[in-house]
Amino acid sequence: MKITVISVGKIKEKYLKDAIAEYSKRLGRYCKLEIIEVQDEKTPDQASETVEKQIRDKEAERILKYIRDDMYVITLEIGGKMLSSEELADKINSLGIQGKSHLAFVIGGSIGLGRKVLVRSDYALSFSRMTFPHQLMRVILLEQVYRGYRIINGEPYHK
Repeated sequence: MKITVISVGKIKEKYLKDAIAEYSKRLGRYCKLEIIEVQDEKTPDQASETVEKQIRDKEAERILKYIRDDMYVITLEIGGKMLSSEELADKINSLGIQGKSHLAFVIGGSIGLGRKVLVRSDYALSFSRMTFPHQLMRVILLEQVYRGYRIINGEPYHK
């Protein structure tokens, strides 16, 4: 299976880069992983809803350039479905069984995802009702996908 993570913004912090590199290496045993960073837009303080919508739309266009028709798109959204680690593992496994060989996880910028990306999404996933920095979300996502593959393969994982 191929997994593509499409994320808005660059990772600047070394500790996050190191964690992403570590989980990317670990995932190499289980899948082909690709991480795509798209440029984020600067959001002015106290931006109006109109300005925020324009920013989300620009970022959405950049994201959509990397989404192909054969991808099963999972967007990370606060309002998405919350799954346990075991349920995420089952989801990944069942998608593979159904012939979905390319999953794309999409992480939006600091003000969320544009409407066109949300419309293209096949599944909305939430890790929590809390808000996390989108840079940290990349690490959390990779860790959970790695954990999911450990579960799928009946390998031990920390509970």
